Amino acid sequence: MKKKIIVAPSILAADFLNLETELNRLVEGDIKWLHYDVMDGHFVPNISFGKEILKQIKRKYDFYYDVHIMVTNPEHAAKELIEAGADLITFHYEACENPKSTIETIKSLSEDISVGMSIKPYTSVDEIVQYLPYLDLVLVMSVEPGAGGQKFDIEALDKIEQLRSIIDEEGYDCLIEVDGGINDLTGSDSVMAGADILVAGTYIFKSFDVKEAVEKIYENLELEDDE
Repeated sequence: MKKKIIVAPSILAADFLNLETELNRLVEGDIKWLHYDVMDGHFVPNISFGKEILKQIKRKYDFYYDVHIMVTNPEHAAKELIEAGADLITFHYEACENPKSTIETIKSLSEDISVGMSIKPYTSVDEIVQYLPYLDLVLVMSVEPGAGGQKFDIEALDKIEQLRSIIDEEGYDCLIEVDGGINDLTGSDSVMAGADILVAGTYIFKSFDVKEAVEKIYENLELEDDE
């Protein structure tokens, strides 16, 4: 029996000269989640895109919009992005002085919004354990946030295992997502460690066949199960 995996392609890796074609490929590949990275050029060095592009994509495509905000003012950004169509807002633990207040504020913006918290590679799981009961998702960054195409940091697997153990033991309703350097091998390793959601940018968008790329992750899982 296959383990259920959610693959959330990061639109940051798409060909923006052919964005409609790229999004149609995801639909044809039976992708349900779209990962949408928002960068402000301050919390991270790069600048990506904001609410207007999200709003336009939402009008045509019925994805679950997984919005990752790498910004210094998460509460302000969250409001605009929820209005534009975000289903899930994931902010960075390192970007706010009072994470619990940020969670509460974002949840107060819409009764339908889900809230996630992300941690950079240098942030330990111990620092965020107290917030897990209030979160719908925790995102483990397996690269430094801010740019695509980086190599997967294997230490992320230890964090995923630690989170999986805590979440299962305490019975929290909190998904685990991993983002950065995901391909068929690192993706299957992450799922084996306990991840529920894989953010895959370059691996998915540069593949010839989206369905086949996702299937390779499942195939690797089956191989690991057989060992």
